[in-house]
Amino acid sequence: MAISTVPAPTFRLPEDLMLAVANTFADTMATRRSVRDFSPEPVPMKVIEAAIRAAATAPSGANIQPWRFVVVTDPDCKRRLREAAEAEEREFYARRATPEWLEALAPLGTDWHKPFLEVAPALVIVFEVHRPRPYYVKESVGIAVGLLLATLHQAGLATLTHTPSPMKFLNQICGRPREERAYVVIPVGYPAEGARVPDIARKPLSEVLVAS
Repeated sequence: MAISTVPAPTFRLPEDLMLAVANTFADTMATRRSVRDFSPEPVPMKVIEAAIRAAATAPSGANIQPWRFVVVTDPDCKRRLREAAEAEEREFYARRATPEWLEALAPLGTDWHKPFLEVAPALVIVFEVHRPRPYYVKESVGIAVGLLLATLHQAGLATLTHTPSPMKFLNQICGRPREERAYVVIPVGYPAEGARVPDIARKPLSEVLVAS
């Protein structure tokens, strides 16, 4: 049965303003970096809620909206999550990671230690919801996560995308049902005083844009 319809939203700007808005957003996002050294200073929960509200506007296959955002701030829960994640990461770095993978990570200096999971004031754990039926779940959740990261950055908060593998332990720690599968853990907060990030560069537009 077809759903009812409403008029398409109209949000048209003069061309010069369109370009200014797009460039301002792009310039702001160009300053985003993945932060691994967080301050324990609390962040406004209302800001995280607003960012999740923005993320939940993402398009999704068949409008299933297959996402769940679990916000963890409890110190004991964060400690247990860190311990479980580090156990998986130790195994990954010692046995499961390929030489190519380790070579790619080497310049960033990452290893199995994940203190940010305990220090960051909030963790947003994004789950894929595989019910009532899977329909472009990963693609839909990926778009939502992009909106979440962009909104948090625009609001002045630092983030990191962390994907310990495997992530089944997150269901138990967060009390989530089997039909939900962890997609990413996102520490949220302010950078610690004196925090530093790798001096990386993005590929130029000429390398990533193909116009035809």
